[in-house]
Amino acid sequence: MLLAVLPWLLLVLVLPFVMWVRGPRVRVCGPPRKEDAPLVSIIVPARNEAENISTCVASLLNSVYPRREIIVVDDDSVDGTGDIVRILEEHSNGGVRIVSGAPLPDGWLGKPWACWQGYQLARGELLLFTDADTRHDDALLGHAVGALRNREADMVSVMPRQLLVSFWERLIMPHVFALIMFRYPDLKRVNRTRDPRNVIANGQFLLIRRDAYEAVGGHEALRGEVVEDQALAQRVVGSGRRLFVAHADELMETRMYRSLRAIIEGWSKNLAIGMRRASPERLGTATPWITAAIMTVMWVLPPAVVVASMFTAVSPWFEAWSLTVTVLSLVYWLVLLVRMRVPPLFALGYPIGALSVVALTIRSGLRGPRIEWKGRAYQLDSPQLTATSTTSGS
Repeated sequence: MLLAVLPWLLLVLVLPFVMWVRGPRVRVCGPPRKEDAPLVSIIVPARNEAENISTCVASLLNSVYPRREIIVVDDDSVDGTGDIVRILEEHSNGGVRIVSGAPLPDGWLGKPWACWQGYQLARGELLLFTDADTRHDDALLGHAVGALRNREADMVSVMPRQLLVSFWERLIMPHVFALIMFRYPDLKRVNRTRDPRNVIANGQFLLIRRDAYEAVGGHEALRGEVVEDQALAQRVVGSGRRLFVAHADELMETRMYRSLRAIIEGWSKNLAIGMRRASPERLGTATPWITAAIMTVMWVLPPAVVVASMFTAVSPWFEAWSLTVTVLSLVYWLVLLVRMRVPPLFALGYPIGALSVVALTIRSGLRGPRIEWKGRAYQLDSPQLTATSTTSGS
C-alpha cells in the first residue's frame, strides 16, 4: 500500500519545498540610472482586446522608466479596440502610438505578424513584446532592464500573477499551471541550460535586445508558430545567447481567458504543441498522450473509484488505496490553490478540473491542421499557412 500511494505522498511532501524555493525574482535587479537607460520600444499586439487594452496601456504609461515608446498594433479588431487606443493616444502627449495592422499575409499567424509590424516601427535598442491582457507595475520595466544588464542576458521574460476570477478559470487553469510547474520546477535551471528544449518564456512579457532579435530572425522566423514565445526563447538559447526568466508576481498581473469558450480555444491551440516542444525529441508526438494518461491516473481514477465503491463492490485494497490517494490529492490541491489565491473550496473540484485538462490535451493533439483564435481560422498546412476570417469577433 505504501508503494502504491508513494507518488501522491511525495507530491504532498515536496510541494511545500517547491512553493518555498521560488527561484529568481526580477525585483532584486535594480533599474539602470536615468542617464544610462536605453530606449525601450514597447510593442502591444492587440486584436479584439476592448476589455483589456485601456488597463494595459494605462499601466505602461505609468511606468517610471525614463526612456520608452509604446506602439499598439491594432490587428484588424472589430470590437472597438482601435477607437479606445486612439483616445489614449490623444491624451498621452506622444506616449502612445497606434498602428493599424496591415492585412494578414499567407504564411503568418496573427500575433507574430502584429509583433513584426511593431518591430519595424520601433526605434529602441531594446524591444518589449507584451500582451494586451497584462497590467504592469510602474517599476517593472526598470527592474527588467536591470536584469537584462546585470545577468548579461539577451532576453528577459517574467512570470506574473495569473488572475483567476470566474468559476471555470479557477477550476481548470490551476491544472495547466501545475503542468508547467512540473516541467519547469526551478527557473534557475532554465536560466543555466543550453538545451533549447529545456527553456520556457512567457509571451506576456518578452524583453529582448534588438541585435539578438534580429540575429535569430525575429517574428518573421516564427511566422507560422502557434507557441511563438517558447519558439523565440528556444531560438535565442539555440543560437548560444542567454535567457533570463524570473518571477514577477508582485509587479505584473494578467488574466488570460475570461470564459470557458476562451479557455477551450486558447489551450486547444497551445497545449499539444507546447508539450512536444518541451519534451525530449525521442518522444516525438507521444508527449500529449503520455501527459493525458498520467493526469488521468493521478487525478481522475482514484476519486472515480471512491465514487464507484459507493454503488458497487470494489476490492477492499483498491478501495483503501483510492481513498488514501484522494485525501492526499485534496491536500495537494488545497495547498496549491491557496498559493494561487483561489478559494480553497475549489480543491474539491480537482478531478473535474483535471479531466477538463485531459480533454483539452486530447482535443489539442487531435486538432489537425485547422485552428481558430480571435475570430480567425488558420490552416496549418506545411509549409504554407493560410488564414481566413470567421464569423466570430473574438
